[in-house]
Amino acid sequence: MSFRLGIDTGGTYTDAVLVNDQQKVVATFKSLTTRHDLTIGIGNALKGLPNELLQNITLISLSTTLTTNSVVEGQGAPVCVLLPGYNERQLEQSGLCDIVSADAAFILAGGHNATGEEQEPLDEDAAREAILKLKDSVSAFAISSMFGTRNSSHELKLRSMVESLSGKPVACGHELASSLGAPQRALTAVLNARMVPYIQRLITSVKQILVDHQIDAPLMIVKGDGSLVNTETALQQPVATVLSGPAASVVGACALSGLKNAIVADMGGTTTDIAIVTNGQPELCSEGAKVGDWQPMVEAVRVYSVGLGGDSEVHFSAGGSLGIGPRRVVPMCLLGNQYPWIIDRLKHQLNAFPNARNNRFVMRLESNEVLLNQLSESEAYAWEKLGDGPIELDAAVEQDRELARSLAKLQRSGLAIYSGFTPSDAAHVLGLSDHWSKEAAELGAKIWAKQIRHLYGLGNWTLGDAIGPCQQVYDMVTHEISRTLIEAGLHQSGKLNEAKAQNLAGLLTGLILEGADKDTDKVASNPLFKIDFASDYPVVAVGAPAASYYPAVTKSLGVGLHLPENGDVANAVGAVMGSVVQRAHVTISQPTFGLFCLYHKEEPKRFYDLEEAVKCAEAIVAADALELARAAGAVSVEVALSRTDNQVLHDIDGELFLDCEITATATGRPNCGALNLDSFNAEEADPVSLQA
Repeated sequence: MSFRLGIDTGGTYTDAVLVNDQQKVVATFKSLTTRHDLTIGIGNALKGLPNELLQNITLISLSTTLTTNSVVEGQGAPVCVLLPGYNERQLEQSGLCDIVSADAAFILAGGHNATGEEQEPLDEDAAREAILKLKDSVSAFAISSMFGTRNSSHELKLRSMVESLSGKPVACGHELASSLGAPQRALTAVLNARMVPYIQRLITSVKQILVDHQIDAPLMIVKGDGSLVNTETALQQPVATVLSGPAASVVGACALSGLKNAIVADMGGTTTDIAIVTNGQPELCSEGAKVGDWQPMVEAVRVYSVGLGGDSEVHFSAGGSLGIGPRRVVPMCLLGNQYPWIIDRLKHQLNAFPNARNNRFVMRLESNEVLLNQLSESEAYAWEKLGDGPIELDAAVEQDRELARSLAKLQRSGLAIYSGFTPSDAAHVLGLSDHWSKEAAELGAKIWAKQIRHLYGLGNWTLGDAIGPCQQVYDMVTHEISRTLIEAGLHQSGKLNEAKAQNLAGLLTGLILEGADKDTDKVASNPLFKIDFASDYPVVAVGAPAASYYPAVTKSLGVGLHLPENGDVANAVGAVMGSVVQRAHVTISQPTFGLFCLYHKEEPKRFYDLEEAVKCAEAIVAADALELARAAGAVSVEVALSRTDNQVLHDIDGELFLDCEITATATGRPNCGALNLDSFNAEEADPVSLQA
């Protein structure tokens, strides 16, 4: 019997599953993700599977939340962005200034207009100067030209310059999104470039592990729409994997539960991801998936992703109350399980006067060579010290302030991570979870409660009590999950903007939860409003922390709950259930009456007959989609065409054609031929050379 191997690399866990030819899970294993060296966590996950079954693998497929988490947490590799034809206002609108330093965003003369005609010649001298200036201090380049989807010549010229002058990976806006919207397309290109190192490290790590285990099978990765692509395609467009983990969890949850109508909720270490499935199909959002505070132009499963997970930091927020997330920290229970010596240090902190550094230990997180090469002498020393294990931040402040400052700088740059008090700790204290150190969780809870009371004046817990503060955190998490589920339901209608949906979700959550609590005095004996939420859509809860929180959530909302067997590895299950799907788009517009412009790559094609233009567009997209699918690793490919018209009703001319989009969708099964790993050598694998 042959098997498919699914691997999911999340912020906390790396999961591995084996699925047989009958779509049944035959083996699973979880190991901790080792972000500084992914091969360790992936290797441990595979070692937990039956070795004799690993010799009959026909397909390996990956899903990952590393790219999702990097967006939600505001992390990513340093990049340079080149913007021909943009102005300062558009740069500000794009939000790029929040993720790209001011000296790494370059507005250049150039760009095109809405009909694809050159607006201004490209300033190649300024571009060359910018590339040479930053080529050694960034991991990748992003390029987005004004109306680049109508004429990509300036983007293509800049890409050639970047590749010849720097050899660094390049993300072009016209290759990532076909629709207009220059600021959002520029953001998509930047996010893509920032994710290149994450995907490079993941793929390199997996290939090395496959060599070690002598597994020779095709290697695929899940895109945000739940479909599969080979690793070469993923390296060209890593932003397409930004919702890889959530999409895989939706596919896996549906497969494990067997439900056709459901709300899928995946609670991981960093995020909670919610999707609505109707008639067995999750809805796709072509306008761009919302991930944290960002909305890249990526066609993906419509997932509502928020920074709320088992490892989210519980903290004092700026509003004067307690908050959870979106920053991920290492839970005290996990830290104590991995490093028992911290127990004595936690006892020391509990007996000392509280300060803002309590529960803070610093560990290595990423190993980004570009960032490491830019470290100062003191920061490099701190990085080397972290190689010996966690460093207590409070002790560092007392003994070596320069070291403490350097540790903080490493954390801000994403190279290191703090520990802290989390919902996972609360679950351990309350007896809802027992896989890590309960003693460390209790000490962390007492220290945190003392810190919150003395430094911020919040809470009325008894000194030394761990249960009280943990119960309050538990209630906060269940309330926030409930509000997020309701907000996701409001987004399903598409009739509310984000702000209105958030405000209404808060109001409805209060009404529904009060209505569910029959013991509260606030509930009227005969209320005028009786609100039901998702009575026909049970919640399928997956992810490691789901069993701790979702029974209380669904009970309060009055909805059904499914906790499917193997739901804690749903992402890895979903990774091997998908097909290869690639789409190609072409737009036709009518800039002047009777003239039809077809926009594809560089110079637009012009027609005086719409149907002739449509026929040409269909041939182009069908060929493009077929080529993309085959390049992504598909066989037995089928292509389907669709057309969306945009028309207005004119007083004199009647229905007036404005534009249309022709789409070709190519679908095929993954090619289960052998993957040639003979020539792969991890020591020789240059991350930049992996860019296809």
